[in-house]
Amino acid sequence: MLRSLLWSLLLAITPLAVHAAAPAEAALAGLPNASFPAPHRVASGRLQAGDVAALKAAGIAQVIDLSVDSETPRFDEAAAMRAAGIGYHNLPIHGAADLTRHNVAQFDRLLREAGVRETLVHCASSNRVGAMIALRAALIGGKSSDAALAEGRRWGMKSLEPAVRERLQAWSGGKEHGR
Repeated sequence: MLRSLLWSLLLAITPLAVHAAAPAEAALAGLPNASFPAPHRVASGRLQAGDVAALKAAGIAQVIDLSVDSETPRFDEAAAMRAAGIGYHNLPIHGAADLTRHNVAQFDRLLREAGVRETLVHCASSNRVGAMIALRAALIGGKSSDAALAEGRRWGMKSLEPAVRERLQAWSGGKEHGR
């Protein structure tokens, strides 16, 4: 009896959960390389001024921008987000040289501070996002290099994978890191 009641409840609420996620995904479908890799998290490529309304419609409360300001000289993303009431943080990652332990710790702090607020993390293509996620998964989450790299790929890592792999190996003393 209890089991059938639980199944009925699960079947009743599942469409509601799917329905709740669908509007956010639909609102953000136009973002370059948009993905929804974790609860309350969206990864994407470069934002444009016209994307701010979609972020608001999707319920994005926080943006973590891994781009360098010079990448978008005609778009003041910080001002646009703040004007829209969206929290904004910039952690500029130029490329492989900025994949440092210090930056991973800063990135982790930003994600932890975001909590369960809907947060978009982006760079130009989501490659740097995935790289930072992979390093965070290994260094802070204790995941194996393979698991961390897979997580990074889910978030958009592509061309930075060799640099991430190299760092994971160096930072673990050449041994497999994690469990």
